[in-house]
Amino acid sequence: MGAQRRLLVTYTLDRTLWATSFDDAVGRTKSALIKHGFGVLTEIDVKATIKKKIDADIDEYLILGACNPRMAFEAMKLEPKVGAMLPCNVILRGVDGGNVMVSAIDPVASMQAIDNEVLNSLASKVRSMLAEVVAEI
Repeated sequence: MGAQRRLLVTYTLDRTLWATSFDDAVGRTKSALIKHGFGVLTEIDVKATIKKKIDADIDEYLILGACNPRMAFEAMKLEPKVGAMLPCNVILRGVDGGNVMVSAIDPVASMQAIDNEVLNSLASKVRSMLAEVVAEI
């Protein structure tokens, strides 16, 4: 029997910001999201939450719940329950002492669970928009 290969599935669009303060990275990310038609609906400070709930220390870690209202509206018209998969999360996390990794969900990967070609096409458009956001940060 041949060795099994593990298929690497990419589910985020990533960029590392080298020698960048966390606050600067957050500001740049929010600005890029707004410029490309996204609003930030939620902001979860995971580091503070982990410290408060279980008294553990982790590096900076922030989840931004980003939403493009027009795209979300179109998606909900196509699949009313798609809201369970929204908004598009963008995470920022401190890595390697002084760097920040920004990762945005790949909506194409997340929408694979739904058998709807039109929705998949819409997810591709949102992916392109998020890719522009990540590249601009």
